[in-house]
Amino acid sequence: MKPVLTIAALIFSVSTALAGGVCMSSAEMEASLVDWYGETPVAGQEAKDTQLWVSERNGTWSLVQYLPDGNSCVLDSGKDWNSDGDAGELLAMLTD
Repeated sequence: MKPVLTIAALIFSVSTALAGGVCMSSAEMEASLVDWYGETPVAGQEAKDTQLWVSERNGTWSLVQYLPDGNSCVLDSGKDWNSDGDAGELLAMLTD
């Protein structure tokens, strides 16, 4: 039983490190993006297991990866979101 827990912890650690360390349950992630940053998901901007969230009001954006275990990680984020730009191009660039 112990090796299974060690492997699971290692996998979680690696995925957390790749995501810059900002991971939590998907429900908590979504509530945080809405409450803290006023971000909402951009319709049609999903790519596999990722979703682009933006705030027109605050100018922030977050690219979130949804994991099979019910958790989510922020892959990248930024400021100065401009809705005149092409969200599809940004998403393609960030997920390649």
